[in-house]
Amino acid sequence: MEMQTVRFYQTGTFTVGNRLLAPHERSVQAEAQRANALTSGHRACQGCGEALGARYAIDAAMRATGGKIVAVNATGCLEVFSTPYPETSWQIPWIHSLFGNAAAVASGVAAAMRRKGTDDVRVIAQGGDGGTTDIGFGCLSGMFERNDDVLYLCYDNEAYMNTGVQRSSATPPAARTATTPAMGPEPGNVFGTGKNVPLIAVAHQIPYVATASVANLRDLEYKVTRAMEFRGARYVHIHVPCPLGWGSAPADTIKVARAAVESGLFPLFEAVNGEIVSSTKIRRRTPTADYLRLQKRFAHLFQPGGEARLAHIQAIAERNIVKFGLEGTGA
Repeated sequence: MEMQTVRFYQTGTFTVGNRLLAPHERSVQAEAQRANALTSGHRACQGCGEALGARYAIDAAMRATGGKIVAVNATGCLEVFSTPYPETSWQIPWIHSLFGNAAAVASGVAAAMRRKGTDDVRVIAQGGDGGTTDIGFGCLSGMFERNDDVLYLCYDNEAYMNTGVQRSSATPPAARTATTPAMGPEPGNVFGTGKNVPLIAVAHQIPYVATASVANLRDLEYKVTRAMEFRGARYVHIHVPCPLGWGSAPADTIKVARAAVESGLFPLFEAVNGEIVSSTKIRRRTPTADYLRLQKRFAHLFQPGGEARLAHIQAIAERNIVKFGLEGTGA
C-alpha cells in the first residue's frame, strides 16, 4: 500500500488511543504507563464529566510529578461516587475533607511537607463548584492570599448535583435547578448573580490560573502539567457537564462541553502572576441556542416568551469572545 502523509484532521483529534502521534505528543491516557489514579469501580453516573475530568487531571499530575502527589478532596459528587465506605477507586494518597475546607486542609498538608523538608511531594486540592465557589470560598481565597504551594482543581458542573441539583454561585443564568425552578415571569436562575472564580483567582495574582474543559482533554492535560511547573498557589477551573443535573444525554457529554467552549460561554485561558497570557481560539462558532437546546434545564427558554433571555445569553457569549480574544480563524 502506498504511504500517505497523516493529515491534521487525523492527528489533530483528541482520541485517547491516537497511535498516529509521536510518543511525546500522545495523551497521558494513551500511555501504557498511565497512573489510573481514579480507577474502575467508582459509581459515577453514565456520561459523568467530573469522573472524566478528574481522571485526566490527576493522571497528568502524576506524570508531571513522577507519581508523588497527595490529594485532598472536598465533600461532593467526586468524593461520594469514588469512595463509598469501605471502598475506594483512588490509587493515590487521598484525604477526604469537609465540604468547605479542602483548600485549608491542603494548605496544612503542604505546610507539613515543607516542615519535613519534603519538596518533591506535591499537594492537590479538589472540589466541585459548590465546595469551591460557595462553601469553600473563604478557605480558597486564604490559600491564594498566602500563596500556599497547592494546586486547586475545581470541577464545575454548575450546581450542587450530589444533594439534589440546587443552585450554586456557578449556576448560569436562566438554568433550572431545584431552587431556581422554571416558573414565573423569569423562570430559572436570575441574571447577574454568582461569581467568576477563575477571574477572582487572577485578581489574587497567584502564579498560575487556567480554565479547561473535558471538550479538550489534551488542553486539560497540558494545563495541569503546566501548573506543576510552578510553586505557590495554582488554580485550574474545569468545566464538566452533568447529564443528570443538566438534562443532557449521557452520550453527549463531550458534545455539550464543546458547544459551551465554541459558543464563547466558557472561555479557555491561562494567566500567570495576575495577567492573562493566552486563550484558546474558537475554531467554529456555535450559537448559544445550540448549546442550550442540548439541555433540559434550559427547555423553558425555547417556549414562547424566551426570546429575550436567549438573546441575553448570546450577548454574554459575545462579550466573552471580545474580552478573552476568542475569535478564531475558522480553520
